[in-house]
Amino acid sequence: MTIDAVLLVIMGAMFAVAVYLLMDRTLTRIMFGLMLFTNGANLLLIIMAGPAGLPPIVRDGVADDEYFDPLPQALTLTSIVISFAVTAFLLALIYRSWVLARRDEVQVDIEDIQVAEQPAYDAEDDAELAEEESEFLEDHEDPNIDYELTTQDDPTVRPQDPKEGDRR
Repeated sequence: MTIDAVLLVIMGAMFAVAVYLLMDRTLTRIMFGLMLFTNGANLLLIIMAGPAGLPPIVRDGVADDEYFDPLPQALTLTSIVISFAVTAFLLALIYRSWVLARRDEVQVDIEDIQVAEQPAYDAEDDAELAEEESEFLEDHEDPNIDYELTTQDDPTVRPQDPKEGDRR
């Protein structure tokens, strides 16, 4: 099976330009980036299908490896339909954005920035374990022993004081 290097270079260029366009804040460039990305994926599917063969219609006297696999064609057709639907949706978003604000740029939302800058606090993760029922701990063992022997400045486990004895 030979793969045409020109098609691989074209596919790589399509993916590179698509990623560049997807990182922009304008919806039009995002739409063109998605279109290039899906077309690059379709080209990848066609390249990976291999060289053309006989149509996948069973005939007597034809070996199995002489037929063309119809799966890449079906996947490409499915990808085309999905990319058409996503493109239509993005066009509707662009049109709506243009009608409402006369621009297609996605604005920075101040509330999103405030939420992103908040310190992460998860009540479940940050709470102390009241009681740990584990098959790996004995009844007299403390599940928080390693957490009690650490400090915020030094998160490594400190050695225990020999006077306290082994609390495990």
